[in-house]
Amino acid sequence: MLTRRHFVITSAALFSAPMAYAQTEPVAETAPIDAAPVDAAEPLPEPAVRRPVSNPSNWDRWDAQVTPAAYDPATSNPWGLDRRFLPQRVEANPGLTVGSIHVDAVARYLYHIEEGGTAMRYGVAIAKGNLYEPGTYTIARKAKWPTWTPTQSMIQRDPQYARYENGMDAGPNNPLGSRALYLYTGSRDTYLRIHGSPHPKSIGGRASSGCVRMVMAHIIDLYPHVEKGVTAVLYPPEDALGARS
Repeated sequence: MLTRRHFVITSAALFSAPMAYAQTEPVAETAPIDAAPVDAAEPLPEPAVRRPVSNPSNWDRWDAQVTPAAYDPATSNPWGLDRRFLPQRVEANPGLTVGSIHVDAVARYLYHIEEGGTAMRYGVAIAKGNLYEPGTYTIARKAKWPTWTPTQSMIQRDPQYARYENGMDAGPNNPLGSRALYLYTGSRDTYLRIHGSPHPKSIGGRASSGCVRMVMAHIIDLYPHVEKGVTAVLYPPEDALGARS
């Protein structure tokens, strides 16, 4: 029997104490010998901008690289996290939509609502300062080992990102990490993500440029259970009271 210890969002109890975690490049065609000469006055075409890539043949190897040996979500902790940020199954209050995601910005928890009145809870990091954007969003896209392109506002805030203005290939050092859930408002991409991070020690803090960060091994576990079209609620830090295990 579960003992309820809740975190409160606008005075509504939500969850209780944890339960046991039961190209090759195409060959360019050559012009025929009798082709007309190029008009010297004609401007040369702009060189094609290389787009970032994610090669699926690398995905399994990268998954293994970011997942601890003999991985047990409830106990594996090579990252040195506070143990409350490890994945735990908790009880969910009635009335929450199965499949939805809820981010408690105070306690730094993400909850994925399950059938049977439970939820999986994961530790997260949220955005720095006023870059965190509470609201209700739709997860309209998912990606394994996504590529990443900084927004212009990110480059303005931190000019070092300019070297990636044309995008960064997927991989364990990519800022979006192993998996990404893309948050939309209607048909508009907000450029907010829930994603894995190559900086697991940031979990529990305020570190990102707007996104919700997770340990890469943790979001690999979560990813197949999240359906496109579900709701993700990011609660305001000032309105949420975090649970304590």
